[in-house]
Amino acid sequence: MQNDINNFRNTVETAYSNLLSISDEAAGAAPAPDKWSPKQVIGHLIDSASNNHQRFVRAQFTDDLVFDGYEQEKWVEFHDYQNMSWKDLLELWRAYNLHLARVMENTPEDVRTTPRVKHNLYQTALFGIPADEPATLEYFMLDYIKHLEQHLGQISA
Repeated sequence: MQNDINNFRNTVETAYSNLLSISDEAAGAAPAPDKWSPKQVIGHLIDSASNNHQRFVRAQFTDDLVFDGYEQEKWVEFHDYQNMSWKDLLELWRAYNLHLARVMENTPEDVRTTPRVKHNLYQTALFGIPADEPATLEYFMLDYIKHLEQHLGQISA
């Protein structure tokens, strides 16, 4: 897992450097009427970091991996990321994800890898696990990283 965390940090730092080269105006441009602008994508990733931070920490103290969902579109709209400074968004996104890397790193291996029978990762994970199969917090953490990478790919496209 340490290699995955190091790669995650590297992904965040590299993306941060690359995304800084996008102008505030370009970051506010949506690729299509029904698609998020880069500002909104990064805002969504901030919301995801916030929600998953809570999930990762709470999972330290429970026997299950059952988490509340959240209404992504409403969160992005409520926070009005579209009208925030691109640089401010990127700094918050970078800091939050480096903090999550620390949370992942500080999670004891047995807590990360213990199979949990009760979970709702079939609803909350990007790549869900069927309800009748055990899940691990480590799987959910790695799924979070894949989710982040997928959205960064949308901005680069």
